[in-house]
Amino acid sequence: MSPEILRELAPTGVLRAGINLSNFLLVTGRSPAGEPEGVAPDMARALAERLGVPVRYVPYPRPGELADAVGTGAWDVGLIGAEPQRAEKIAFSPAYCEIEATYLVPAGSPIASIAQVDRPGVRIAVTARSAYDLWLARNIRHATLVRTETLDAAFERFVAEGLEVLAGLRPRLLADAEKLPGSRLLEGRFTAVQQAIGTARANAAGAAFLRAFVEEAKASGLVARLIARHKVRGLSVAPPA
Repeated sequence: MSPEILRELAPTGVLRAGINLSNFLLVTGRSPAGEPEGVAPDMARALAERLGVPVRYVPYPRPGELADAVGTGAWDVGLIGAEPQRAEKIAFSPAYCEIEATYLVPAGSPIASIAQVDRPGVRIAVTARSAYDLWLARNIRHATLVRTETLDAAFERFVAEGLEVLAGLRPRLLADAEKLPGSRLLEGRFTAVQQAIGTARANAAGAAFLRAFVEEAKASGLVARLIARHKVRGLSVAPPA
């Protein structure tokens, strides 16, 4: 292992891995000691094993807060959705898995397709600073984004205020639809959130190592095994970069 890579990815002798707790597909539980469990923590642990150092999880309640902490010394790598806005300060690996994002509409909605969402008068409930919110902010031209702090708050506001559309990850929206009779998911997706491992952009050697590590993890079947181990539905292995 190159000393430069270790200096960039584990400067304290421990891999400090930033974990986004709000992604219920990648963090599916807690250990008896209170540490996060799931595909993302296991990917961080596998990375630490490859580096030959222990792992320490640095949990964040929301992805935006994890992204904000880049370069502060709080974490060495962050497991988070790769988005152009975040990539201004974070060097991302290729995606190791991806999650479809789509829309939920209420009973009786005249909206029949994703193409019909971006129109004047349409209000889209969305969790602020999620990867799909960042995509919507770049691409929505006519509809209005109504942001909330949490996934639950987005659903509650969608229902309470009679908003036209709820944006989210397909697995979560399927669960939301069960609570709202007559509601339906629109076919297809408006984006797929690319889950990756990032480090500060200054860490050129570390970023190159992360790229190779993720491609090997996909090719070897490691990512697929982790998805199966945690019985996650709605999460798929990303294609080769």
